[in-house]
Amino acid sequence: MFIKVQLPWNVIIPCEHMDVKGLMLQKSIILRLMEDFTSKKATKELGYLLAVTTLDNIGEGRVRQQTGDVLFPVTFSCLTFKIFRGEVLEGTVHKVLRHGVFLRCGPIETIFLSAQKMPGYQHVPGESPMFISEKQSKIEKDVVVRFCVIGTKWVETEREFQAVVGLEGDYLGPV
Repeated sequence: MFIKVQLPWNVIIPCEHMDVKGLMLQKSIILRLMEDFTSKKATKELGYLLAVTTLDNIGEGRVRQQTGDVLFPVTFSCLTFKIFRGEVLEGTVHKVLRHGVFLRCGPIETIFLSAQKMPGYQHVPGESPMFISEKQSKIEKDVVVRFCVIGTKWVETEREFQAVVGLEGDYLGPV
């Protein structure tokens, strides 16, 4: 699910860049905000940080005594992506194993669809392994699959989510 949120953040501008004024200072603040935003990647509460949409407010800068850098409090709006239990989404298969498949959905790389959660599908090993149903529909590499989220897990060390999904329900499976 896409979520639009407004966040307060602190942007630090190094003292050597503080000789600029007006629009050039605003540009420096925006560029630093964008750098910090992209390096953050994701948070447990908000999900994946996708894009800054608007810079709503730039507060008055405060000089940091230790370094001489200037800290600007900013408020901005951004778009995030987080999946929730029970949500129906689509993902692309990128790895097929005997026990299930791994999918990608947006910024999430680790979505596991277990063979046990694919009723009616049988694993077919070989050079191009796949799962095939009695109705001859195939789940193989690069196929788009509609699935239901069973659960998610935040992995702090990787700063990303992992999800377990299934095909139990109406209109789920290869698209």
